[in-house]
Amino acid sequence: MTAITKGAPRAFVLLRSRRRLDLLNPDPEAWTDEDLAAGLSRTIRWGGTSRWEHPLSVAQDSLTVLAIREADGALTAGEGLRELLHDATEFMLGWDCITPLKAQLGEPFRALEARLQTVIDARYRLPEWTPQEYALHKRADRLAAASEAMHVVGWSRLEMRKTLGIAETPLVHDPLSPCAFAPWKPWPPRVAERLFLDRFHALERAHRSELRRPEPELCPFFDLGGAEHAGS
Repeated sequence: MTAITKGAPRAFVLLRSRRRLDLLNPDPEAWTDEDLAAGLSRTIRWGGTSRWEHPLSVAQDSLTVLAIREADGALTAGEGLRELLHDATEFMLGWDCITPLKAQLGEPFRALEARLQTVIDARYRLPEWTPQEYALHKRADRLAAASEAMHVVGWSRLEMRKTLGIAETPLVHDPLSPCAFAPWKPWPPRVAERLFLDRFHALERAHRSELRRPEPELCPFFDLGGAEHAGS
C-alpha cells in the first residue's frame, strides 16, 4: 500500500479483511473483492427507509441495474462488470448519498467520488463509457430507482412524480426475485453479499479472459514476401 507521510491528511477506513483504505490517497490493491461485496451489502439505499424487514442494499440495487441492462441486449463481460460496479465507490464511503444532496455538498465531494471511481476502474480494468452506453445505463439506473421507490419504500406513483420528480414507470416484475424471497423484497446482508459476489466473480473471470484474448491478425494471409514480391 502507498506509504502515508507523517502529518499528511488521511481518512482511513478499516475493512473487514483488516486492510486499511485511505479515501484521500486510495490504493487499487487496498481492498479484497470480499471487502467490496460485504461493504455494498451493508450500504443502504433510500436512507434505510423500507416497508420490508430489511432496508435495500446497494449490492441488490447494483444487481437490479445489471439485470435491466441485460434485458436491453447482450453485454460483454466488461460491460456487465462496469454495470455491476457503477456504485462501487459507495462501499468505500459506507454511504449512498442521494443526488439532491450531492449538489449541496459541492465540488469537493464530486472530486472525491471521481477519484475513488478512477481507482475502481483501474483495479478492474473497466471499459470507458461511450455516450450511448452511458445513456442506456442511466435509463436502467432511473428505472431501478423508480421501481424501488414504489415497491421497497412505498411511494405512490403520484408522489413519485410530484415530490421526487421520477417520471419513469416502475417495473411490475422484479428482474431478480430469487425463489426464497418475495418480489422486490430487500435481502438480508449475508444474502446480498453472496449473490453479488457470485455474479461479480463470474463477470470478473470472463472479463479477464476477454482482456487476454489476442487481437485478430490485421492481414489474414500468409507472408507475401520472397518471390511474390520479386516483380514489384
